[in-house]
Amino acid sequence: MPSKKSLIFLVAPVAIFVGFLTTTTPASASSKGRILHDFFCQSSDGADPIAGLIFDASGNLYGTADYGGDYGDGIVFELKHGTDGHWTRKVLHSFNQAANDGARPNAGLVFDVDGNLYGTTSLGGAPTCGGSGCGVVFELKHGSNGSWTEKVLHSFTYDGRDGYSPIAGLILDAEGNLYGTTESGGGSGCGGLGCGIVFQLAPHANDDWTENVLYSFAGGTDGAYPYGGVVRDGSGKLYGTSSYGGVYGVGTVFQLVPRKNGKWAERLLHSFDPNNKDGLAPAAGLIFDLAGNLYGTTVVGGTYNLGTVYQLTPGSHGGWKEKVLHSFAGRNGAEAYGGLIFDLAGNLYGTTFYGGTFCGVDGGCGTVFRLTRGARGQWSEKVLHSFGSGKDGTHPDDGLVLDLAAGTLYGTTFGGGACNYGTVFEIVP
Repeated sequence: MPSKKSLIFLVAPVAIFVGFLTTTTPASASSKGRILHDFFCQSSDGADPIAGLIFDASGNLYGTADYGGDYGDGIVFELKHGTDGHWTRKVLHSFNQAANDGARPNAGLVFDVDGNLYGTTSLGGAPTCGGSGCGVVFELKHGSNGSWTEKVLHSFTYDGRDGYSPIAGLILDAEGNLYGTTESGGGSGCGGLGCGIVFQLAPHANDDWTENVLYSFAGGTDGAYPYGGVVRDGSGKLYGTSSYGGVYGVGTVFQLVPRKNGKWAERLLHSFDPNNKDGLAPAAGLIFDLAGNLYGTTVVGGTYNLGTVYQLTPGSHGGWKEKVLHSFAGRNGAEAYGGLIFDLAGNLYGTTFYGGTFCGVDGGCGTVFRLTRGARGQWSEKVLHSFGSGKDGTHPDDGLVLDLAAGTLYGTTFGGGACNYGTVFEIVP
């Protein structure tokens, strides 16, 4: 399974890569970075991590790698933080497609209140979809002795209604329901492959789960191919992006509203417009600020056609207004496939797959960036790290996680490192 970057190439009807410009100042010398783990340098280790990371209450990190493990189908891992500052990798689960388990975990993880982990794999599960499986939602239950037991909660079937290939992570509501997306499947649109769905998994007392397809994209103005996950507001509405479709065919921001009859209605909040330096082809989900504004990234578009960071602000009459906060220009980053996070001061952080000051023949090996809001509402970017120097990681494919107390950022790279199978990294701004 390719990275999220490769999947966008398959469907976005725009030029993804153009010549890089050099109109901004590159990385700050004051930021410090180090590699916490090099993948595939140890037996049975994972390889090519696409997804970002999450913390537990003790400050340990958890994530997934797309390949590797005992069966070559990917892993779930923990990095335990030692008192001496070192991090120790532990494989919690190796996926095994041959045993109808999941395979190729593209997305990150989420904890429930009991410390159990939930996630998705883009392939595997029941032997549908040509025998490779259409992907699964899984649970890793934490035992009292430190062990972890995996259970497949749902195998996608791609049966004309169900989805195919979840490549985004999940969210949990207060009742323990899980919500997510699949990048294709659903109805018969998009050349018969289906344009993707938004789904809910509801738990039952007997430890079974029921899938509810909340919305199937049709591939027209409603959107298609939701590569990112969804977020939920206090009233239960869901928000997400599609990388294709909309009024101009190059992506949307959408809202799903629950109705009293149990059905959900989609509302289009924004269609990305290729004609006015708007962003195009969003691959990541969204985040809220405290005022209810939404923030996200696009892979291409903007002033230099190398991607953007954008904001959507709700209006008094129910409409939403989009504003491009930053256009990437090459040396300051290019092609943002991951989402954003806030710090306590209201600064935004993210990554770009390309761009930066190293790997010139490859258009740059990616960056970690920060956007700071000025007194007049304008945003200025600072590159905190450019990847690709020496045995550094290369090409971060997802967003970051922030240790709020220490102000330290953590993430993964798809490639690079000592063994060239990706890394977990730490950045101190």
